[in-house]
This record gives sequence, structure tokens and C-alpha cells, in this order.
Amino acid sequence: MKFNVIDLFAGCGGLTDGFLQTGSFKTLAAVDWELPTVKTLKRRLISKYGYDTLIDNVLHFDIQRTEELINGYSDVLYGSNDGINSLVKQSEVDFIIGGPPCQAYSIAGRVRDTNGMHEDYRNYLFESYVKMVDYYRPKAFVFENVEGILSARPGGISIVDRVREAFEIVGYEITDNLKDDALFDTSYYNVPQKRKRVIIFGVKKGQNSTSKIKTFYSNLKSKATLEPLKSKSAFENLPKIYPTSQISNQSHAIKLNGVPLPKNHEPRTHSARDIKIFELLANDIKSGKNKYASSKALIELYQQKTGKESNFHKYHVIREDKPSNTIPAHLYKDGLRHIHPDPKQARSITVREAARLQSFEDDFEFLGSRGDQYKMIGNAVPPTFAKAIAETVIELFIINYKKGELCQKLHY
Repeated sequence: MKFNVIDLFAGCGGLTDGFLQTGSFKTLAAVDWELPTVKTLKRRLISKYGYDTLIDNVLHFDIQRTEELINGYSDVLYGSNDGINSLVKQSEVDFIIGGPPCQAYSIAGRVRDTNGMHEDYRNYLFESYVKMVDYYRPKAFVFENVEGILSARPGGISIVDRVREAFEIVGYEITDNLKDDALFDTSYYNVPQKRKRVIIFGVKKGQNSTSKIKTFYSNLKSKATLEPLKSKSAFENLPKIYPTSQISNQSHAIKLNGVPLPKNHEPRTHSARDIKIFELLANDIKSGKNKYASSKALIELYQQKTGKESNFHKYHVIREDKPSNTIPAHLYKDGLRHIHPDPKQARSITVREAARLQSFEDDFEFLGSRGDQYKMIGNAVPPTFAKAIAETVIELFIINYKKGELCQKLHY
């Protein structure tokens, strides 16, 4: 027997993959409203974990329509499904995991938005998550989001206060000190990327709930490494992709000696101007000159090369001797802030390299357009970090679970 899990706002399945890697969990259902991510997660569950192709347990639907999601729907956009209850049947839902879209809480997003994201409906998607927790009454839940959720105050009211109150109303407890307890840097969990994320762990009130929450965070923090993982590991053993000799619209080779590249490792095309900029910046780091180490120098370079002004620097070369900068969903628009560290390759990172920086295994295939793939990777929870979370959950609940399983066997 395994713990039963529902994954909300599942995306392409970073959290689910980490939980399933432990061998102690079963995904009863996963929900997302973007079709490429749904198709990607379905493919993963079938090809990697042997899920039945006939069971439609990855639902393409809007979680805000909670009642339909639970009981079934027929929709022009989302198709038809008998709902999560048809998948749960008589099973107990042990855990709910997932994280609502983070754009409304993102500090960068608030800077770009003229209203500071105060009017963005995504501020309140957590309410749908709470409704699902209230309906299925799991032992506990794992709610993941960006660091910016700690300071987001739409309408002048703290989001974390809203979240805490909403869970308390339905009978669940979370930590009173999210800033100190719940903020993690995934580069200390075998992810070659500096990615700070808030993990809100909640359990039913009573039955030593406060103690369980403290133990969860203490155990998860104990799994951190002493040093962050460097990005170099993400680029090892991948074919090198160089610019073509005749720089044109097809600026990088897409085959090496006639051999196709690995899946999701095809390069973007780049202009001759950008190729020269990438080479210049990567060489600046490799040579140790560091002429463009400051934001000011990068802003000036951008204006010099493009004739455009910007208050923010547009370029960033990933350094092999450090964790990568955060992989964002914005990668689907351009890769200027994720330039490959090798000056000879002079390009932005591929989907496969982005996936490696997020700790996805090489057999994880991403579907949809290249833009879709970058976006879903940027939105995902790194599976290696998710696995550490899952192992921590197991440590809290496995003793009681084994006792219950033993009682069942004796009963029969």
C-alpha cells in the first residue's frame, strides 16, 4: 500500500515526480489548466511510472470550478471527465500537494505591473486549494510558492495572513513563522540553481499538530547540503551546439555530424548581433576580466549594442562555479538572462539544459511547443527538492501508516 495524493496546479509534474520517486506515494489525480503541461504529465506517469493509459487521472480543467472538478464536467474548452471523485472512489486522500500560480506574488511581477498585481485574480487562487483540502480532509498538505508570497499584500492585507486564516477556518494548522521556517533555497537540495521557495506545510488541528509542523521543517532543513550545487553539473555529457559557419536565420547547428540531438536539446536561433554579445560576455567571465560584472556595465552594453534604453540589465551568463540564477517561466520569451557559460557555443540554454538546472531527469520528455516547454519548466518545482519534501512527509507519517496497514492485515 502507498499514500494517496492529489496534485493541484500540477503543471508538468515536478512535485508529483519527486513524490513518486520515493516509491511511497500514488497519484490519484493531478489537475492543471494548460494542455501542454497536462499532456506532458500524462506521458510521464505512463512511461516512467507505469500508470494505466485508460485511466484519465490528469485532469485538464480550471480548479476555480471546484464543484465540477470534484463531481465531473463537460466543457467545450476542457472536454469531459467524471471528476476527481470518480478517481478517488472509496480511497482515502492522504495528502494534497501543489502550488497556485506564483506570478501575482512574484516581486518581479509586482515591479512590472502598474498596479503592483493588486488586482490580479491569481492572488486568490489559493482559495480553491483550500476548498479542495476542506472537501477531501487529507492528513496534511504541501503548498509551494515563491518567496514573494511572504511580502505580497493585495488590497493592503498580507496574503500569508489570508492563507493562514483560510486554512484555520477549515481545521488545518500551519506555522506562525513562515519567513524563518518555510523559506528554502533549492541549491542546497541537489538542484544546480539558486531558487528560493516557500513550503507551507499544514496538518489537521490537534493530535500534536504544532509538534508535527516543527518536526517537518526541522527534518527538511536537516537534509540540506553544506554547499550549494554548482551549475556545471547541468551541462556535462550533453552535445555541444555551436553557431553555424554562415550566420543567418538558422544561427546554430541542429545536428552534429548528422546525428539528431537528444530530446528537448534543440537550440533557439539567435541573431548575429546576439551571438557576438553572448560570446563576449561568456569570454569576459572565463578570462577573469569581469568587465561586465556590474549591472551598470550590462545596461550600458545593452544600450550600445541595441540602441535601446533599459532600467534593468538584460544579460546574464550562467557561471559554472556557482548555482544558476533562477529558471523562470519568462524563458519562453527569451533566454538573454540564461546564456550558456561556454563562449564557443554562444547561445542561450536549451530546454534540456533548463530542465537539468531544475533537476529533471533526462528521460523526462517535455511536450508542446518550445515556448510551452520553457514555460512549464520555469513554473515547476524541482523534482529533487520535491523528493526531499516527500521523504520528510514519509518520516512524519510512516509509523502510523505501518500500524494501520498491519491492523488491516490482521483484520482480514
